[in-house]
Amino acid sequence: MVVLYGIIGLLVLGFILVKLYFAVVGIEDVVVQTESRTPFVVEDQTESSILLSTKLEFANEGKQCATIMDALVRPQLPYEQYDGIEARGKAECEGCPREDDYFEAVLIHKKGEAPDRLNILAKVRLTARKGMTLKEALSHMVDLPLELIWLETGRRPWHYRKVRILLPADEIAGLAGVRLAKD
Repeated sequence: MVVLYGIIGLLVLGFILVKLYFAVVGIEDVVVQTESRTPFVVEDQTESSILLSTKLEFANEGKQCATIMDALVRPQLPYEQYDGIEARGKAECEGCPREDDYFEAVLIHKKGEAPDRLNILAKVRLTARKGMTLKEALSHMVDLPLELIWLETGRRPWHYRKVRILLPADEIAGLAGVRLAKD
């Protein structure tokens, strides 16, 4: 029994020492500035689809370097809510476009050490379904929540984080030059 208490005591002491170590040297703390994101803009538009994007600033507010290993945009538009549009999202670093939807890992230095900020573009392609044109489909569009999910690491083990952005139907309609129907 004494051995068991000794092992438990060592584990608790180890946990406390790790917490103290991180309190002194710090950890990474990537924060997304959602309130200061840019308005959505049209990057491409055809008869059947439109590509919209917004820029978000990622800032490392922590005391250690952080690595964004992966990022993706997940549209929250199930067909049960609206089946006239197929929504596909992707994330990419500003100035580093990729056609393969791969997100290349990138470092964000600790606060006060350049570069401690990074811009990531959240993109969503809306494609008309069911034989409709884009304008027909978007005239019945609903609000579109988007989740920006990223895989981050630093002193702490890798972990996922996410923020949510709402793209209102009236904003989508305005960007596409469409008037919303009164359904």
